[in-house]
Amino acid sequence: MARILPAPHDSSRLGARLVDDGCHFGLWAPRATRVELALVAEDRSQVNHEMTRSSDDGVWTVFVPGVESEQRYGFRVHGEWNPDDGARFNPARLLLDPYARAITAGVDYSGPILDHPEHDDYELDPTDSSQAVPLAVVVADSEPPTPIAARRDLTDSVIYEVHVKGITQNHPAVPEHLRGTYAGMAYPAIIDHLLDLGVTAVELLPCHHFVSEPFIVGKGLTNYWGYNSLGFFAPHAAYCSVGTLGQQVQEWKQMVSALHEAGIEVILDVVYNHTGEGGHEGPTLSFRGIDHGGYYRLTEDRRNDYDVTGCGNSVDTSEDGVLDMILDSMRYWVTEMGVDGFRFDLASELIRDQNHHVDQEHPFKTRIAEDPVFDGIKMIAEPWDVGPYGYQVGNWGPGWSEWNDRFRDFTRDFWRGEVAGVQELAARLSGSGDLFDAPGRSPGASINLITAHDGFTLRDLVSYNQKHNDANGEGNRDGSDDNRSWNCGHEGETDDPSINALRHRQAKNIMATLCLATGVPMITAGDEMGRTQGGNNNAYCQDSPISWVSWDTQDDWQDLYAMTREILRLRAEHPVLRPDRYRYYDQIVDADGNTLDRVDLTWFNEVGAEMDPGNWHDPNRRTLGMYCSDADEAFLTYLHAQPEGVDVTLPGGAWAVDYRVVVHSGFNGEFPDADHVLPAGSTLHLPARSVALLQATVPAAVSESGDAGDALETTAEPGAELDVEAVADGLAGDQPDEVQG
Repeated sequence: MARILPAPHDSSRLGARLVDDGCHFGLWAPRATRVELALVAEDRSQVNHEMTRSSDDGVWTVFVPGVESEQRYGFRVHGEWNPDDGARFNPARLLLDPYARAITAGVDYSGPILDHPEHDDYELDPTDSSQAVPLAVVVADSEPPTPIAARRDLTDSVIYEVHVKGITQNHPAVPEHLRGTYAGMAYPAIIDHLLDLGVTAVELLPCHHFVSEPFIVGKGLTNYWGYNSLGFFAPHAAYCSVGTLGQQVQEWKQMVSALHEAGIEVILDVVYNHTGEGGHEGPTLSFRGIDHGGYYRLTEDRRNDYDVTGCGNSVDTSEDGVLDMILDSMRYWVTEMGVDGFRFDLASELIRDQNHHVDQEHPFKTRIAEDPVFDGIKMIAEPWDVGPYGYQVGNWGPGWSEWNDRFRDFTRDFWRGEVAGVQELAARLSGSGDLFDAPGRSPGASINLITAHDGFTLRDLVSYNQKHNDANGEGNRDGSDDNRSWNCGHEGETDDPSINALRHRQAKNIMATLCLATGVPMITAGDEMGRTQGGNNNAYCQDSPISWVSWDTQDDWQDLYAMTREILRLRAEHPVLRPDRYRYYDQIVDADGNTLDRVDLTWFNEVGAEMDPGNWHDPNRRTLGMYCSDADEAFLTYLHAQPEGVDVTLPGGAWAVDYRVVVHSGFNGEFPDADHVLPAGSTLHLPARSVALLQATVPAAVSESGDAGDALETTAEPGAELDVEAVADGLAGDQPDEVQG
């Protein structure tokens, strides 16, 4: 249980704030008995300044004249050493400022970075740490980035999850000295690729300054993904091409400006749920030394960390001072650093109360909703953690979007042939209304994904049945064993042309399903051009070619890229493919209020008729047609996962006059060209395992014969037929396998 501490009256006093004649420093350390500011020279020599405590809010301040930007500094925090009460004060530890806007230098993992000797986690170690730890940097204010001309609604968005280093490190057109940096991310060749593909927003893997875990460093590896934050206000220093004494702030802003000027929004993946200090047995670099029991959730005995993240500690958002810090960080990244949204790693941890219970009315959510700074800012939850009742998919409510793991899992299962019918397929394709349709929510609540930074890439999903994580140095024990993948008949790379053709087809099928489903598609960087990690499904520690995007796969996977780009182009041009409301078999009317005898969404079988109860409840069915329309146009998508082809009859009457196949997952010659007109009632052959998107020519007015209307009246209501809950209930309690990010 947390101990509620006094919160800062004015958090603007925290951090380092330059004025004309010096700098104000402030630190919230409510249980400290003494705090020293250490100004650190380039040679690591120090000059200490005593700080003064405010009487009632636990904030310590000092003004030092003559301090300028690029000044390195840290804090020494004195207090009781009482691990039995979450008090691990040790002034021998030089500590980072939680509000530091830049961080320089790194961690010497062989140095005295623990607050205790190795033989006893509860005994104080008085050895000075100042030569072995990173330092905070004073940063001058600067203009924020160029704002984006207009933020898109999420239903109009295409998100691209991308690692700043990984996307640029191997790009042949990015200058060598800019690869792996913010400047590389802003380079025209990268932005051109995003625009050509149809991306509207990049979701950057963590860019808050982070460190590696000691056990990873001990294996000669590093934390590559970045889900190990140490500074919530500081952009990661190693991603800057020109320096780490504040230059990273300016280079970040230049990157955001370049993306904004291209019309691309910037979403930041943030890890507020835990920090890079790990459990109490880990390094003391900042928060633990300032107040272990203030910043972190503790068990009832107050000796140990209460860990619902799987990463050693959990940040305690039931403490107002800690919650203030997180919200201050978010405001800073919006107002000063230009971000357009956040993706919250293990978000359920952030809404646990003083007793560690999940609370959807938590002040974290209510304060965000009340703050005008966050108007129009995208809030995306990874809607779980690994603690009790942490799985919260569908529960985040208005103003929030959520990663949809049910979409991910079912889509993978459908295309590998491990499903019982198509009921849940219809639910996932139509926006997962069974999970997210509630007052104040739109289909933008569902962030649809097939892959992400953790797990297999798309190419590996169709190339491997098992994980191959030997390079991680853990005997292939790390990473999930539940990949829901299919190697198409051979484990790993092969020269067999038939297997490679099937892999291309399956990758296109999966990508098409993602991009055509209602909701927000999130593509993992490189998936559109066949990126592989060689079967590694947990590459968090691989800052190597295993993780970097390989741009030389573009030619071999041009068919996947071209199909993805075309679907995204159609999605952008046709609102009916990206609806902003849930569709439930509602009649379409024209501008004059006349009924057009067709509906906004319905489902077809192979014979050109709407799905009936027998179709819906057939566990062997692997073919489904999705018809969506508005007053002006309509599209019909067929998804066919059987290993044999099938002929389908194209629906006529009020549904369509004729059709054209505008996108498909097949190869040349398997489908008619896009300019070939297929009359309603004609037959289209769907090859084995394929997706086809057909654009329909709809009747201009209601047929005088009334035939189409009669057909609608005799069709069973899909709402009554589609018993998705029965199929989905068994998945509702699933917990995520991966907790790295």
